[in-house]
Amino acid sequence: MGMAAVSAMLGIGLAFAHARSGGAWAVGRPAPQPIPFSHAVHAGGLGLDCRFCHAQVEHAAAAGMPTAETCLGCHARVWSVTAQLAPLTTALAQGTPVVWSSAHRLPDHVRFHHGAHLHAGIGCQTCHGAVEAMPQTVRAQTLSMGWCLDCHRQAATHEAAGRAETPPLPDGARIGLAAQTTMHEGISIPALTRCSTCHR
Repeated sequence: MGMAAVSAMLGIGLAFAHARSGGAWAVGRPAPQPIPFSHAVHAGGLGLDCRFCHAQVEHAAAAGMPTAETCLGCHARVWSVTAQLAPLTTALAQGTPVVWSSAHRLPDHVRFHHGAHLHAGIGCQTCHGAVEAMPQTVRAQTLSMGWCLDCHRQAATHEAAGRAETPPLPDGARIGLAAQTTMHEGISIPALTRCSTCHR
């Protein structure tokens, strides 16, 4: 009986450790794409701004993926390798979107807004890693609930640091969403760590 209990506890511990590991969250694993694409070439070598391809990132929940028109705007003239760019020309001819695979897709029950994070001073690299150095796009962080909450719990610190040019806040004062708290069973819960902030 004792050996079974130890084995069960060990199994639970290993399962828990695996669930929290990068491998379980596909960290470092590239997503298959319809066209070979390198951020290292486009964002790193050529210095293209993220917003050139991800045009909605500043004002929408989704950053947006590049359209066939966006890609062929350059590639109709430069490095037009027919075999590799065939999915683009097909999508353009058929009036259908290019179906890119996301390395950072979140579950459907998670509400995330790129624009809100950018306007709060969170840079792309915070969540996506050094994309400008990636020949293949991979997930750099787990993007697990615990990982997101670690950042949200420090929001007041981040907000104050981003406004270093402003006078210091009075002791205990908070700004932005960090100022909105809710009491639950006598515990103060800031807005950014409330379940309903990120979950539908």
